[in-house]
Amino acid sequence: MAAACTAPPPPTPPAPQRSGFLDMSPATQALQRDDAANPAMLWVQDGQRLWSQPAGPQGRSCASCHGGVERLRGVAARYPAWDPVGGQPVNLGMRIGLCRQRHQGLPPWPAGHEESIALEMLVGLQSRGLPIAPPADARLAPARQLGAALWTRRLGQLELSCAQCHDERAGGRLGGTVIPQGQATAYPIYRLEWQAPGTLARRVRGCLAGVRAEPFAPHGQEQVALELHLAQRALGMAVETPGVRP
Repeated sequence: MAAACTAPPPPTPPAPQRSGFLDMSPATQALQRDDAANPAMLWVQDGQRLWSQPAGPQGRSCASCHGGVERLRGVAARYPAWDPVGGQPVNLGMRIGLCRQRHQGLPPWPAGHEESIALEMLVGLQSRGLPIAPPADARLAPARQLGAALWTRRLGQLELSCAQCHDERAGGRLGGTVIPQGQATAYPIYRLEWQAPGTLARRVRGCLAGVRAEPFAPHGQEQVALELHLAQRALGMAVETPGVRP
């Protein structure tokens, strides 16, 4: 599939950039703004517990290497990033899994595991309010190009692309709901429809199901490439993690 994605880079996304937060009802916006009401903060609390909880053969925790989680301020704003050991780009959830494998001697959690999401939310919270700043790393260029091509590629039985909804029709309506720009500024999110937290991969999987396309593997090449493109598209926008969405 990657070899077929040879389309040129997409046009400049809609300006000004617009967070999906602005398209939500006042009540849902209030949920995200208030940490005491935001349901995602329950998973952040789980993440705080996991951060300092020893695990694995050597009894090491995240804090054993990193100290206080506040020291990771700015980290989430710079993912996906290049993993020099594996020789590939990884998103933040994958990085957490690699740390668990390499430094705790434990298998990575499956994609979308609640404890992985909890740690990702905790780390993401440290960057809340900071501008999204994808790394200017030449090693990421092929994956970023693939992500840009996937964004404009018509997929599935409905032959629709991400760009057709989130660039061309952003601000319009679909079934009474505002079509957002699809800016990935708040993940992992708590989605009211799911009554649970979820990753960006889960949201993309839902979009692909909507156009009747084969989903990407959650930690696969295509998913990470698309996340790289979305990070570039959201350049300079504020991190909102943990977000709430309808």
